[in-house]
Amino acid sequence: MSLLVIGLSHRSAPVSVLDRASLSPDSRVKLLQDVLAAEPATEAAVLATCNRVELYADVDKFHAGVAELSTLLARHSGVGLDELTPYLYVHYEDRAVHHLFTVTCGLDSMVVGEGQILGQIKDALASGQESHTTGRLLNDLFQQALRVGKRAHSETGIDRAGQSLVTFGLEQLAAGEDVGPWVRGRRALVIGAGSMSSLAAATLARAGVSELVIANRTAARAERLVAILGEPGGTGVSARAVDMGAVDAELTRADVVVSCTGATGLVLTADAVEKALAGGRELALLDLAMPRDIDAAVHRLRGARLVDIESLAEASADAPMAADVDQVKRIVNDEVAAFGAAQRAAHITPTVVALRAMAASVVTSEITRLEGRLPGLDERQRAEITQTVRRVVDKLLHAPTVRVKQLAGEPGGAGYADALRELFDLDPQTVAAVSRADRGGTGGRDAVDVKNRGRV
Repeated sequence: MSLLVIGLSHRSAPVSVLDRASLSPDSRVKLLQDVLAAEPATEAAVLATCNRVELYADVDKFHAGVAELSTLLARHSGVGLDELTPYLYVHYEDRAVHHLFTVTCGLDSMVVGEGQILGQIKDALASGQESHTTGRLLNDLFQQALRVGKRAHSETGIDRAGQSLVTFGLEQLAAGEDVGPWVRGRRALVIGAGSMSSLAAATLARAGVSELVIANRTAARAERLVAILGEPGGTGVSARAVDMGAVDAELTRADVVVSCTGATGLVLTADAVEKALAGGRELALLDLAMPRDIDAAVHRLRGARLVDIESLAEASADAPMAADVDQVKRIVNDEVAAFGAAQRAAHITPTVVALRAMAASVVTSEITRLEGRLPGLDERQRAEITQTVRRVVDKLLHAPTVRVKQLAGEPGGAGYADALRELFDLDPQTVAAVSRADRGGTGGRDAVDVKNRGRV
């Protein structure tokens, strides 16, 4: 395993840099394609959320991988490498696994313990699979990360350590009041119909807003969200969909605005908000987008209260930590050790397969030689001799191959595969062919007989 992660988050970079470094969906796909085309990388995945951008890759060389991936991340984010580098963090092998598991459990989130990151990890894996840039390592890694995250939420009270970013943002807007009573009876405008906006709409509906308006560039998505909110057994809120051209008019009627779109420019300008505040109105605005949807100059407008990613980061720094965090950290440490052991053990499997294939070839050769020297053997005798020789070889190889797999799973066990190849003079190309076959590639059937591989 040569896993490398390079990224930046709200913990390493100011919001102004994160804002500019955010990747559009198209940019993520192009980044993955370019990473795979780069010499050091054989697999790649991108995790991009409102407060982090991370690139995961299986690399052949550490230093070349860091240099190439950093350059590509800067190129596709649009932030110069010299400016981006001071904010980048790098994790390798077990530390990279530990980082991803920590992120998935919500320990590295702006709001500790929030569960939305699980969906974002799942999206990153799906994107890599659709782009055909993830292989066995990253598929295994991200799927295990999802299982670790679910385990953390089911076995501990980490959910009590924090809420979703939406809930936390609304609490900041309410300025100390309970969100339910504060929002009840107000008119709300939600801009966007993606996962975060949908969560915001559902949260506001359950909290008791009197009216909910959904604005989105794709009208069908807004209408679908309105239909879901109005389904039997749903929230029962009075909701309607509008196109983006109606946002300025809806601002004049709204009391609460939540915006989270994938737009690369501002969705709400300070001028538009100022016009909506005419007549002494007040407006509470929550901007969950990265890059920002709402002009930061709104902070200075009388009657407007704006909470954005930057102010959420400041507020979350003072949030109390739950005792369950320590338990989640122990789960992460245990799962990192287990994942590393499994990967190291899997690394030696092709060598063990090649060894058994070589032994089977020797048995076949010797039986053929014996048949030539003793042509008078009948079918029963030939079968008995063949079975006896195979049993002897299997018994001789059983203990060392089982033990070497156990040893390979321990820290520092990667060298046992090399030792096995040296001791038995195994052909490296044969071992490589088995590895390709295990990954679903070609060449394994030509190098190693399938029947012999099944004897492992």
